[in-house]
Amino acid sequence: MLVGEVVKTPKLSTSPAGIHHCQFSIDHKSIQVEEGMNRQAFVRMKVVATGQWAQNLTRDLTAGCKVKVTGFINRHESRNGNPLIVLHAQQIEMIN
Repeated sequence: MLVGEVVKTPKLSTSPAGIHHCQFSIDHKSIQVEEGMNRQAFVRMKVVATGQWAQNLTRDLTAGCKVKVTGFINRHESRNGNPLIVLHAQQIEMIN
């Protein structure tokens, strides 16, 4: 589970098999306690939502929305072969 702010408008794509994918990135910022000391945590994480609900997400999510994403992490590769860590969303909740 990761809470963050949508960085830019999500993109919808469709695989050759006809499966919809909504892709976007979120910025997570928080203060974590480590060994009794406060530590700032920041990560920009790519998120992928797959299936019919991906179409609705693409319409509903906009840059600046705060969301809570629950899912699993998986490794992808960029076009030039660099490894990417991606959060595959199984549930997305809008936060006010």
